[in-house]
Amino acid sequence: MAKLEKKKLFNPNGDTDVLQWKMIGGNTTNLNDFNNMKYSWASDWYRQAMNNFWIPEEINLSQDVKDYPNLDEDERNAYNKIISFLVFLDSIQTANLPRIAEYITVSEINLCLSIQTFQECIHSQSYSYMLDSICSAEERNKILYQWKSDEHLLRRNQFIGNLYNEFQENQDAKTFLKVLMANYILEGVYFYSGFAFFYNLARNGKMPGSAQEIRYINRDENTHLWLFRNMIKELQKENPELFTRTMIEELKSMMQEGVRQEIAWGKYVIGNKIKGLNEDMISDYINYLGNLRWMGLGFNSYDSQYENEPESMSWVSQYSNANMVKTDFFEARSTAYAKSTALIDDL
Repeated sequence: MAKLEKKKLFNPNGDTDVLQWKMIGGNTTNLNDFNNMKYSWASDWYRQAMNNFWIPEEINLSQDVKDYPNLDEDERNAYNKIISFLVFLDSIQTANLPRIAEYITVSEINLCLSIQTFQECIHSQSYSYMLDSICSAEERNKILYQWKSDEHLLRRNQFIGNLYNEFQENQDAKTFLKVLMANYILEGVYFYSGFAFFYNLARNGKMPGSAQEIRYINRDENTHLWLFRNMIKELQKENPELFTRTMIEELKSMMQEGVRQEIAWGKYVIGNKIKGLNEDMISDYINYLGNLRWMGLGFNSYDSQYENEPESMSWVSQYSNANMVKTDFFEARSTAYAKSTALIDDL
């Protein structure tokens, strides 16, 4: 398959006719023209994301400072390992998104990816702020780099990391599609047992500030999920030849592997050791999310028993709600979004 070419940065001969624009392989001027955009959904996303601006230090962690030493050992170990995993994911996203943008030849999508990159920086900052608030600098560094010493966590990171590296080494349309799918899996599946853990702590009256940080992050991740869903669907419209039966099966296998790894991770860090959560709850929830994400791309359900949200995890959507903001961005309206200074901690 032919290698994709990086877009030229200065290109006075680029197409100015919006009808000629393409996500990949186009001839872009790189001009940010807010009055002429090919994808109306990208314009809507951009304005939504701009309105989601928040600063980690705005959230009060004073109660978390008191709660953290009193967590039981399993809760504290899970907290530390999940933070280590999440900060790695957001850090690798910060590095990966600009690499994807080098090959996208529609400016409004690159505007969206630039905002997402900034938000991933904020998320990484949030995790550092949480750790700086509750533990010593030495403990913080041990937690941040647990993924290098914990074999399970290292294997966990390798799946997405290797897919990202594959696109670094071979930039053709197929690997481009796969890296979009890897991002979709990361944003739509990989975070969620970790998010549920923090919300579960909050409903048990522990670490309320951490849960609120996660709420804002969760809200952003849902918009990122929506962005990559639309990018994949637009690519399918413009390059239907990429979506062969074999390729679709490979994408489905990627989703199912992401689900399998998230469940295995949830069992490892949460298992049956945390009050309010257990392995069956995590398994049912992640299987449901994976199937939901797959159907979100326009494909049929791959597992009929996971088409409805498990009742045992219905509380997650309540606890992930930063300020009555719909957690499913696909259904959200712009009026539902507000700057974080207007958000209220409802714990």
